[in-house]
Amino acid sequence: MSEHALNLAARCIEIARETGVGPYPAPTGIDGVTVVCSPAISAIRPDMYQPMICLVLQGAKEILHGERAVRFDAGMTAIVSHELITGARIVEASPDNPYIALACRIDLEILRALQGEIEPEMIAAARSEAVATGRADAGVTDAMTRLLDLRDKPLERRVLEPMIRKELHFRVLLTRNGAMLRQLAQPGSPASRIAKAITHIKQHWNNPIRTEELADIAGMSPSSFHEHFKSVMATTPLQYQKALRLLEARRPLSETAVPVSSVAFAVGYESPTQFSRDYRRAYGAPPRDMRTR
Repeated sequence: MSEHALNLAARCIEIARETGVGPYPAPTGIDGVTVVCSPAISAIRPDMYQPMICLVLQGAKEILHGERAVRFDAGMTAIVSHELITGARIVEASPDNPYIALACRIDLEILRALQGEIEPEMIAAARSEAVATGRADAGVTDAMTRLLDLRDKPLERRVLEPMIRKELHFRVLLTRNGAMLRQLAQPGSPASRIAKAITHIKQHWNNPIRTEELADIAGMSPSSFHEHFKSVMATTPLQYQKALRLLEARRPLSETAVPVSSVAFAVGYESPTQFSRDYRRAYGAPPRDMRTR
């Protein structure tokens, strides 16, 4: 690890000790910027990933989304362009060498404001996938470091934070792994159209949704929409909705005494039996097991 990365990792550990050490993102005090510092590997944990840029400083993490598995190792960045339903686990960490990562939420408005600065041929050549990884870019790392450094500097933060955020987004767009974000910055691109459909699914996740309805929202033919959705998200639209329903079911199952059948109906299932079957398939245990944890 370079001296720069070592210093940044030490800063992240310091912040995590103030706000929470473990496999969950901890706030830094900078809007949309979080750190993770975990001294141990973790089991697979269902999660919803928002669009973000993540810099892994130490250790390694793996996420499973749709039909894909992606590993983030130390010295790599992971760029997430769309809202993903994942299974995530830390696969490399110890008390002496904890998993350390710094993440910043992606702002679509900033991306679109910058699209005029990107050469058209870069956008045309871009390939859209919801997760991209690669070696950390020095410019991206430097911008993320300077953004985090504003945490204890209120005057500098007020003046410099908008500029550093814009720089960070611009530098991410220029990287090889920024291809999907370059597509997302274009309102009429397949990646942008898929994002519109995802927004609709999230707003109506517990209601019946037809692929044709989503295709119409995206402004695409049903066959083209299905093809592009699976290319970007590694799953189909209806499988994405099912995964979202199952994820939403976990909170009432773990935090309330509501019957499993009632939870099934609340998240949009017509059959509690089918709900239990899908839940077991997704999480390896029946929903009633959440009651004993």
